[in-house]
Amino acid sequence: MNTSNTPQDMSSTTRREFLRTGSAAVAVGTLASRLNIARAAHVAGDDTIRIALIGCGGRGTQAASQALNTPGNVKLVAVADAFEDRLQACLGQLTKSPADSNDDKAHQGLGEKVDVSKERQFVGFDAYQQAIDSGVDMVILTTPPGFRPLHFDAAVRAGKHVFMEKPVAVDAPGVRSVLAAAEEAKKKSLCVGVGFQFRHDSLYRDTIKRLHEGAIGDILQTQAYFNAAGVWVRDRASLEKAAGRELSEMEYQMRNWYYFNWLCGDHIVEQAIHYHDVSNWLKGDYPDKAQGMGGRQVRKGKDTGQIFDHHMVEFTYPDGTQMISQCRHIPNCWNHVGIQAIGSNGTADIGKGRILGEEKWRYRGPTPNPYQVEHDELFAAIRSGTPYNNAENGAKSTMTVILGRMATYSGKVVKLEEALASSQAFADPGSYHSFEDQAPVLPDSEGNYPIAVPGVTQVL
Repeated sequence: MNTSNTPQDMSSTTRREFLRTGSAAVAVGTLASRLNIARAAHVAGDDTIRIALIGCGGRGTQAASQALNTPGNVKLVAVADAFEDRLQACLGQLTKSPADSNDDKAHQGLGEKVDVSKERQFVGFDAYQQAIDSGVDMVILTTPPGFRPLHFDAAVRAGKHVFMEKPVAVDAPGVRSVLAAAEEAKKKSLCVGVGFQFRHDSLYRDTIKRLHEGAIGDILQTQAYFNAAGVWVRDRASLEKAAGRELSEMEYQMRNWYYFNWLCGDHIVEQAIHYHDVSNWLKGDYPDKAQGMGGRQVRKGKDTGQIFDHHMVEFTYPDGTQMISQCRHIPNCWNHVGIQAIGSNGTADIGKGRILGEEKWRYRGPTPNPYQVEHDELFAAIRSGTPYNNAENGAKSTMTVILGRMATYSGKVVKLEEALASSQAFADPGSYHSFEDQAPVLPDSEGNYPIAVPGVTQVL
């Protein structure tokens, strides 16, 4: 691991300071400041919100589509990616006529809302900054999460509203950077949304509300699961065959980003974070320590990089209650994705909207697409000047899963205060400018990458 040299090296951060930096709701502003926010959302008196998409993969394409489907005038005017082919595929998908394909219609027929000239198609490591500086009002950040702190800080410095996907960092220095930028965003009255779609899901909202009202009594334990067969692997041989050339180590890792910690953070961070965030939402707090175990049982190939294929973590909240977390990427095993709560007077399957307390209850209300709702609410706040900033919670729930990974990698009990103060960073993404730069992690002579060993690996 490399040591971070970012200016947000708040190694003295305590748990109290961590919690004091703000809540998911945003500071209340005056009517004048709200009007200023709304005024700043539009260019030269035009009510159109101009968007830059930074990160043109599948999730970025979906997020751009959802932003363009929000009420009101909105246009995508700039796109940025490290790879030209991904950028062009994204634009093609967004502007494709519904009659041309049987693909998801929500991502098609948006041509009139896509106004991205060649001059506003930016490729390379510095493309993010060019897109931010291209005269836009808000940016969508959907690159691999290792770049998120760098890009978020740049967007806030430039005074842009932001939607960023989870997780918002892959290590503690990155979390500290996001927390610092989140405070600056509030000072500048910028709206910031984070991709925790369950917080915008009617089923989850109603279920959590009832649990907060005491439907199963005191919450004694939550159980978070993300057990599935796994995700895509982009092996080097296939990538090089498609490219017709040998790839540099940097380009290979960025195309196969899910398997390298400096880009992904491991699947407990990148994917399982959703249900950890729901547990934090239910508890109204964040775990202050964790212990667990994990490893690689089937992920043994060179193209599966560094990440584990299973994690089991016991998180403890300040009140002594626990979240039991499982996430596994192994085929032909028990698959289960969801979150349950155990209370003093009953249980709840939150993901299914079911409560077994003194009375049985099941959610039967409307089910609008939560991915669309999170953008609708963010854009409505930008237009109205309503304070809206989810960056603090995004950083804190990201720190929860990083805490879990630190526990499984080390085999130790890891406390939040120590973890958040850690100076160990996987990389410094701002120092990379070309695919010819040396990648932050390198394979050995046999092509294998360094992997954490519990009892040996140091994480603090």
